[in-house]
Amino acid sequence: MSRIGQGLVVVLVIVVAAGVGATADVATATAGENATTPKIVAVYPNPVAHGDAGEFLTLSVPDGTDLGTYRLGDDDSETALPNRTVGGRVVLTANESAVPDSVDGPMLEVEGVPALANGGETLRLSGPDGDVTTVRYADAPEGEVLRPSGDRRWRPLGATTFEPIKGGGGTARAFTLPDAPGVPLAVLDRADRRLLLAGYTLTSERVVDQLIAARERGVAVEVLVDGAPVGGLTNRSAAALDRLVAANVTVTVLGGKSARYRFHHAKYAVVDDRAVVLTENWKPAGTGGASSRGWGAVVDTATVVDGLVRTFRADSNGRGARPWEQFRADATIEPAAPTSGRYPTRIEPRTVEVERTELLVAPDNAAGRVEDLLANATDSIRIVQVSIGGRDDRLLREAIAAAERGVEVQILLSSAWYTREDNRRLVADLRSVAGREGVALSVRLADPGGRYEKIHAKGVIIDGDTVVLGSLNWNDNAYENNREVALVLHGQDVGAYFGEVFERDWRGGITLVPAGSLAAPLIAATPTALLARRIEFDE
Repeated sequence: MSRIGQGLVVVLVIVVAAGVGATADVATATAGENATTPKIVAVYPNPVAHGDAGEFLTLSVPDGTDLGTYRLGDDDSETALPNRTVGGRVVLTANESAVPDSVDGPMLEVEGVPALANGGETLRLSGPDGDVTTVRYADAPEGEVLRPSGDRRWRPLGATTFEPIKGGGGTARAFTLPDAPGVPLAVLDRADRRLLLAGYTLTSERVVDQLIAARERGVAVEVLVDGAPVGGLTNRSAAALDRLVAANVTVTVLGGKSARYRFHHAKYAVVDDRAVVLTENWKPAGTGGASSRGWGAVVDTATVVDGLVRTFRADSNGRGARPWEQFRADATIEPAAPTSGRYPTRIEPRTVEVERTELLVAPDNAAGRVEDLLANATDSIRIVQVSIGGRDDRLLREAIAAAERGVEVQILLSSAWYTREDNRRLVADLRSVAGREGVALSVRLADPGGRYEKIHAKGVIIDGDTVVLGSLNWNDNAYENNREVALVLHGQDVGAYFGEVFERDWRGGITLVPAGSLAAPLIAATPTALLARRIEFDE
């Protein structure tokens, strides 16, 4: 099946019993792993290996639990567990040597442990007083694990379960593209000890030059990219990765049947003790400033930098990660046309004060955290996206709910040819909602006016003092299947910077303003700005 294949429907029921005949509802059953009785917390019925070798299930048990007093069964059989005193996580399997190395917890090889049916079945963990835990599943996807005490969804084995990372305040270097392509390059240029660059695609020769220069001065340089981006792996990307490997840069490619994520769509770099997170790809159209409107920030919050390092390590060492040299031997290379646009610098980068910083990653936590931020908005929400995955998108629903309670919501979408018709239909739909319900919901397609070619930013500004930026598109694939990375920057100063950027793009048209000036009153006072206001409502 292709990496854009259809998902599988999963049915899951969990029942916890305190004694024979006594049951609790699902909310109680899924409250976590700190229970007073053993629980089934992971099921892996359909390994990639031939013959489903390496099936396992994981228990979470209180310290000092005598497993010998419990029995494990399915629809067809039941077996007694070993007479062992254990605590915490315990992995049960019929073939310990076949269980993947990434599986956490001590393992017990149990003779007679029920075989896990790929098509679904019911598993029961029974104690002296009857059933303790019952897990029912259907249609187990290959290579995926079910965590009943988590979000109750199938996830690729080895996929991370990170929580949002919170950090303190300080300053950040805020910038936009195509106006300030020198900012990410300058960060790479200052690498002294380590440089970890993660991206969806990498074709920029300038970025490659910086990576090679860093390696030549003794920096430990590693690159992580997706192996099958939409449109295919291009000859420009292959040439860039070839150059890096020839310069002794470690290049890892993610993809293939065993990959944990559909796409590695994140866009960030860790340089010594700083990090740059952005909405754009490492290519001329993105970080090169030759096309796209993008947002970015450079931060030095220790917890965020450490979190990005942890994410990079988890992905570069996970399933589906292969050295470029090995990956290239089987890769199909597609031709690519050059990007040659040039745009003036109208928006200068700025060092801004930040009160708090958060690191979000998908599919682990990003959508849920952004949903929470939208749900707590009290004044305004400003959204910029390439497109949105339909009227029922979960984050769009939350934004509409905010508008219904009086929050002013503005949504700016790309007018690029490949999204224009879908976006126009969504604009018409949302305007109908706004008119019918009388809510403060405004939506339009961007009018670049020669300042950039197309919107590629993925950003949100909430109440003027919370900014979300990164690779997270607003669609289910990004929320649930891709590796995505986003920053949340709290503070009036950073909110004002990106708020002014949003306002200029919202007005649209050509604005002849001195480079570095974002003064809204000055823009509004110019005849050109008045022309821009006439243009902006055409869409």
